[in-house]
Formats: sequence, C-alpha cells, structure tokens
Amino acid sequence: MNKLLLNTVVQEFIDLNLNSDISSLLLKGIDFLGVSSKEIIEQIEAKKRSEKKLPTWFNTKNIYYPNKLNIEQTSSEVTANYKAKLVSGESLIDLTSGFGIDAYYFSKQVDSVIHCEINEQLSEIVSHNFRALNVANIECLSENGIDALKRIDKPFDWIYVDPSRRDESKKKVFLLSDCTPNVKTFKGLFLKYAKNVMIKTSPLLDIKATYQDLKNAKELHIVAVNNEVKELLWVLERDFNSDLKIKTINLIKSKKQVLEFNLGDEFNLEIDYSQPLSYLYEPNSAILKAGAFNTVSNLLKLPKLHKHSHLYTSTDLIEFPGRRFKIIKCLPFNKKAMAKESIRNANVTTRNFPISVGDIRKKMKLKDGGDIYLFFTTNINDEKTIIICSKM
Repeated sequence: MNKLLLNTVVQEFIDLNLNSDISSLLLKGIDFLGVSSKEIIEQIEAKKRSEKKLPTWFNTKNIYYPNKLNIEQTSSEVTANYKAKLVSGESLIDLTSGFGIDAYYFSKQVDSVIHCEINEQLSEIVSHNFRALNVANIECLSENGIDALKRIDKPFDWIYVDPSRRDESKKKVFLLSDCTPNVKTFKGLFLKYAKNVMIKTSPLLDIKATYQDLKNAKELHIVAVNNEVKELLWVLERDFNSDLKIKTINLIKSKKQVLEFNLGDEFNLEIDYSQPLSYLYEPNSAILKAGAFNTVSNLLKLPKLHKHSHLYTSTDLIEFPGRRFKIIKCLPFNKKAMAKESIRNANVTTRNFPISVGDIRKKMKLKDGGDIYLFFTTNINDEKTIIICSKM
C-alpha cells in the first residue's frame, strides 16, 4: 500500500480523471513523486467501477482502492445491506472478507466483527478504509480465515464465508468442492464455533444438489438485483433438520419483490392450467432460479399456460413478482400467421420452446426492440404458440 497515493494533489488528479481516456493519460505521462503511473491508473479504474456498485466508498474521502478485479469480485452495497439484515448478536467472523463490503454492513448489525483476509496488502487497505469510514468495531486480521477461527478458538454468534470461486490458475469455478475454502470439508468446524453460519455461493449452483451437500441448511435467500440473480445465501443452523425455507428477493430501486416457500411444499401443490386470458405474467429471475413454479400459481391463484412453460395468466390484472403484460393476440406458430401482423421490431422471449431467440429472429425477420413483446411458448394443448403483448 503506497500511502503517497492518498496525498491531496494525487487524490484530486484521480477524481478529475475518472472519465478520462486511460491510453491518453498514459501517453501524456503522469508525474507524481513516489507514485507510478500504473498505481494511479489502477486507482482511477477501480474507483470508477465503484461509483454505482459502492457509492459509500466512492463518496468518502481518502479511500484506497485495490485492483479492479477485487472490485469486480466484491459484493455490491445493495446485496451486502440485504445480507446484513439477516444477522444479529455480539460477534461475527467473516472468514473470506476481501475488500470488506460485507463486513462493513455486518458491523451495523453485530457488536464486534472480525475481518479475515489472507492477502496482507489487501488487509492493510481495508483496515485503512474502515478508519476513513469511521468504523471502529471491525478487527482486521491478515490471516487465513480457517486458521484464524482455530487460533481464536472461541464461539461466535455468526460465521460468514464467501468461498473464492477461482482456482490456483485464477480460472473461475463454481462447484462447492472446487471453491476455497471447501465448505463441504469445513462445515462441521463452522458449526462447532457458531450456531449460525451463512455461506454465499455461486448463482450457477444447482439448489437441490447443494442442499444435499449442506445439511443443517435452514434458509436459502436467492438475491437478485434488477432481475439478475447475484447471490445464493445459505443459512445453516446447528442441529437444524427440518424443511428448507427458500426466500426469493428481487431488489428494484427502492422496492423489493419477495416470495417465500418451503422446498418440500413446491412438489405437492396442485395447480390449474389455462389458455392465455387477458394478462400474461413472467416470474422474476430469483423465482425462476428457485423453481417456485407451482408456488407462484398457488399463492397468487394464477393458472399456468403449461406445466413446463412457467408463464401465468389471468382475466384481471394483479400485482406480481415479475413482469406483467397485456395480451393483444395469440397466434399459431407459423411464418404466415406472423407475417400478417406486419411486426418488424419486437422483444422476443422463449419459454418451453424448441427454437432459440436468435433463430426465431432470423426465421421471422424480426429486429430487437420496440413496444411489442412476443412470447414463443407451448400452451395447455402442447401446441406451439406466439403471444403478442404490450408491457404493463
């Protein structure tokens, strides 16, 4: 950590050039005593990436940034704030804390937080930033989290772990057994030292398979931001052996779409099916990831179009955790029927349909965009159909 980067003139230069062309800056040359051009460029790139993702850091003076890869890999403030609301108590240890966004928000809910980061330089950066942010209840340890847990050898109210999803050659991985630390190996150790454990996993993981690996899983929070799934948060409780509760959350600006259900209930629900009525509903990405297809139908009293289509319909418009559309017309899937509509631009979605969006666009000569939404799907009679809609 080069503290000369925190000099006022250097910080002013960084702020003035957040939107500058990096290549041009390098050609002009950057001349500050004791500070290299490479270091300043790294600060500019990392701070720029933090503007929307980490506004608290971006708007705080004298924040020192790690390289941009650390910024890419860290939690956003939006998701960190959500997960922090799940914990409480006197003590929490974050075993793989990285840039410390999660630890910062945990510190607002828990009396004392330990931040573990094996990279000594990153740990030093985070410690400095916490002082700049006026946070006094986080202790930073430049140490492997597992080693720290064993060395401290005392109980915590919570353990949080976000296993690294890169292997030794820095390639991305997502299976639990390929991540570091391997939570399947150390789960018993975690539950020895804390009654409650939260594990963040890749959105790509299969929920049923992961549930089998993580015995004692009490809750799964599937967190999406603006309809993109960002995190799977598994909450484990010592000696818990009942059904898994799944909570889907889609965070959209100042509101959130929430749906809760028990995993076992989803498979026992009887639901209704229907041809398209007046309105069409598409669940948000968190619900789709959860596989809560029958739950949505049962809770909201909405019939599905087909067992595998995962689209819903109604005569009257209702609130819905996802996108809502007014149905204009339904067509059989063929080029002639589509040609009569004279649609040139449309937003195309497929659900339970054998042809890709790209191939449909070529076949139907459709350009992307516009106010028309086309759903290519399969109806209750196993017929391929096109539903023409406008967005509500």
